Amino acid sequence: MAQRIGVYPGTFDPVTNGHMDIIRRAALMADRLIIAVSTNAGKGPLLGIEERIALMREEVADPRNGLDGANVEVRPFDNLLMHFVEEVGAQFIIRGLRAVSDFEYEFQMAGMNARLNPAVETVFLMASERQQFISSRFVKEIGRLGGKIDEFVSPRVNAALQKVFREGR
Repeated sequence: MAQRIGVYPGTFDPVTNGHMDIIRRAALMADRLIIAVSTNAGKGPLLGIEERIALMREEVADPRNGLDGANVEVRPFDNLLMHFVEEVGAQFIIRGLRAVSDFEYEFQMAGMNARLNPAVETVFLMASERQQFISSRFVKEIGRLGGKIDEFVSPRVNAALQKVFREGR
């Protein structure tokens, strides 16, 4: 039987508890899950690509995150998502949905990806109830303005963000 390979793409600037929830659940669906961290300079990320990859690798490796024995790999990508998916031999793309407002954009992207390669499926996972309103953008904004973000990100990610805010990035 062929190995089921899934790709969960994102900027992960920063990785949130909501992302980790999707990763835990996606890892149950795949024999191998690749977290594809996008360079996505167009979004103007707060954290550099190397910082985001390092944080994601640490989060995935942390036994407290419930990925015991899951075959999860973290890789950067800076090309068309479908090209990356084809390069790694994946059969499906994981996308998280928090609210109805996410659906229209994700639906359009899934349609375009299906036109590029109809053999690759897009699987949508709804955010868990506790994670529905967490977004990287809000976490950064709250943290930058001195608000508490520790319930939205791990202690490791919180420390990394606090360092960035102190440095004035």
